[in-house]
Amino acid sequence: MDATTRLLCGDDLFNPVMSMGLQASMILSLSHLLQIAVKSVGIPTPIPQITAGLLIGHSLLSKLTFFDNYFYQASSADYYNVLAFFGRTCVVFLIGLELDISYMRRHLHAASIVASAAALPCILLTGAVSYTVFLYYTKPGTSYCTFLFIFLLSVVNTASPIVIRFVAELRLGTSDFGRLAVCSSLINDITSILCGGLVMKIVHGEGFKWGSWLWSLLFTAIICYVVRRIALLLNRLNPDHQYLKNAQIVPLFLLVLLSASFVDKWGAANSMLTALILGVTFPREGKTARTMMHKLSYTVYTFVLPIYFGYIGFQANFSKVYKLINFLGIVVVLLLGMGGKVLGTLAACHHLNIPMKEGVVLGLLLNFKGHFDVLILGSYRAILGWESSFLDVMFVSVVLNTLLSGIPVAFIVMKDNLTFGYRPVPLEQQSPETELRVLACVHGPRHVPTMVKVIGWLSWSKDLPICAYLMHLVELLPKKRTSKMYHQLEDDELSDDDAYGENDAVEINNGLDSFISETGIYIRQMKIVSSITTMFEDVCDVAEDLRASVVILPFHKHQRIDGKMESGKEGIRATNQRVLRHAPCSVAILIDRGLVGYSHAPGFNSTQHVAALFFGGPDDREALSLSTYMAMHLGTNLTVIRFLQASSRETQERINISSQGNEQVLMAMPSRGTEDEADNSYLEEFYNRYVTSGQVGYIEKQVKDGAQTAGALRDLVDMYQLFIVGNGGRRNTSITTGMSDWEECPELGNVGDLLASSEFDPNLSVLVIQQYRPPLD
Repeated sequence: MDATTRLLCGDDLFNPVMSMGLQASMILSLSHLLQIAVKSVGIPTPIPQITAGLLIGHSLLSKLTFFDNYFYQASSADYYNVLAFFGRTCVVFLIGLELDISYMRRHLHAASIVASAAALPCILLTGAVSYTVFLYYTKPGTSYCTFLFIFLLSVVNTASPIVIRFVAELRLGTSDFGRLAVCSSLINDITSILCGGLVMKIVHGEGFKWGSWLWSLLFTAIICYVVRRIALLLNRLNPDHQYLKNAQIVPLFLLVLLSASFVDKWGAANSMLTALILGVTFPREGKTARTMMHKLSYTVYTFVLPIYFGYIGFQANFSKVYKLINFLGIVVVLLLGMGGKVLGTLAACHHLNIPMKEGVVLGLLLNFKGHFDVLILGSYRAILGWESSFLDVMFVSVVLNTLLSGIPVAFIVMKDNLTFGYRPVPLEQQSPETELRVLACVHGPRHVPTMVKVIGWLSWSKDLPICAYLMHLVELLPKKRTSKMYHQLEDDELSDDDAYGENDAVEINNGLDSFISETGIYIRQMKIVSSITTMFEDVCDVAEDLRASVVILPFHKHQRIDGKMESGKEGIRATNQRVLRHAPCSVAILIDRGLVGYSHAPGFNSTQHVAALFFGGPDDREALSLSTYMAMHLGTNLTVIRFLQASSRETQERINISSQGNEQVLMAMPSRGTEDEADNSYLEEFYNRYVTSGQVGYIEKQVKDGAQTAGALRDLVDMYQLFIVGNGGRRNTSITTGMSDWEECPELGNVGDLLASSEFDPNLSVLVIQQYRPPLD
């Protein structure tokens, strides 16, 4: 029995694995309690998680003899380091999976400027005071160069995982400011990791060996290729299920962990880069990535991150702060970090024309410290021969840097909604080079083919960036609302039951995966489960969180085999009407009449003809603004058709007459005295930019009343596959008079209701757009 005890426990009172487990459990429990306490204030979760580790660690509970003897055994630190390794591998791999690569590629220059500007003052200021700190806190014979490198890394580094969680929980993850902060922090963090790995080799006396680094890079490249091929192979398994089974996805994730641990022998920092690269290169399409993110995100956000962040506070010992020399050291380190980062980011933001307030918040975000700082400081305790008091100063500074920077950031962002909140801007007022953020909603697999094709038409131009989301709207039935069986199924992340919303979700995912595979256009997936009476609230909330430019909803009617339109669930129509009234952005309703298939990518000979109808008003200008994103599509031929009152024809100034196919196209610039000033101003700019260059055709139709307008529309339906038109509400003009006498769907407007009726061509789809309308106070 004594031999067994010595084998399992060594010199400790009991098994150190149990001690490590108790520490992790206490951090996890206390962090969740603190999160509940500060949730109403709006403090992001990294703050209470770090605080939980601080309270459980050497600053409070360790002062009690009972806890110090039974829960803080020296041997448990080794096990805790192993747990931390696997935790940081999971966190960094998930960061790579969720990283917005397209945005980072487009804004790499700006993010690099911010990251460099934030680091440069810290380097200069730290270098200026480092020798004085070196004399006070190190033993004789300690290498100043090694001390300087580590001191610089601790001050300059930014903890990107904490920045990412802060940005996400403050609802800034989809804003340009939030994504710039994430990209800048990643650049800073990756650079620090590379430098830290180099310094670690030098300090250990191994020197810099090109062979080891090259072998680690080669191994990482091979593993990325292998993991990618396995993921693509797994995509073809279980065609009738939405997710892979645990037995299929766990071995792939274990391969990621083992690869990171194998690279770890070339330096602990390299393993983090390996995990990040594996996440970035992981294929985003298919059920493998969907399953990996679905299961890993729940585990990481619920269990791993509280312990990962709690370990930062666990290392700090505030009992040493009472010494004057330590207190002054902490103040110096805080001033170096916060002052340098804020000054540097303000200079960069001035260069990039970013407001000063955003520059201050960005500087505070880049001052966050995290697990890498703890890893670097802990690795050199014995090697550098530092006094333990200086390590206490640095560990306390790591915690205070994050707490003192994070709390002001949270309150500034929450209080200043004008600067950091979502400001809806109609497409008409946006520059065409601005990123288009599309939230497309579907109630079932019937809506997917046409919805993704419209997204494809909007996203083919490299000059017009787009970020698209497809959200599955699932009705929560009353019996499920009471038992909550659906939510229990969704929350059971480790279950092998992969139905997750029945067969509709499987068909939607398969259709979306086929589209992504064929076109290369990445569409992110979401799902909400709600009762039909409150579904519009969820749609509007998601649109606000995503900072959507436009929400696309499916029409409540669907086409039968004979071409007639048949009404579906009345709840879909009610949801559409409520979203139109309450949406925080522009809203479009898609009437689908067989606009299927995705085979019109660049390189295909088939051409789709799209017409933007213009009658005047803000909704038609919004429709014309959205159509400009289709104008650059190589497989789309866009024509703008303007309807004018016949009596005003003589007042138009003719510019040019050209031919487009077999049809004569009149390109004319309307005079300012006959039409609405806003319409004319917008059309003039649109004409000069797109029509004169030949990218868009332009036609004018002369009509007298609603009957002639309806007749002209019937003549056009055979030439186009999609009409884009503004809602217009119940706005009646002389050229639409009488069109609302037999309307069935007033939420589509006069023209949209006519085009959605069964008397029109069965192959013509229609997109009816309503411009964002600010709520009336």
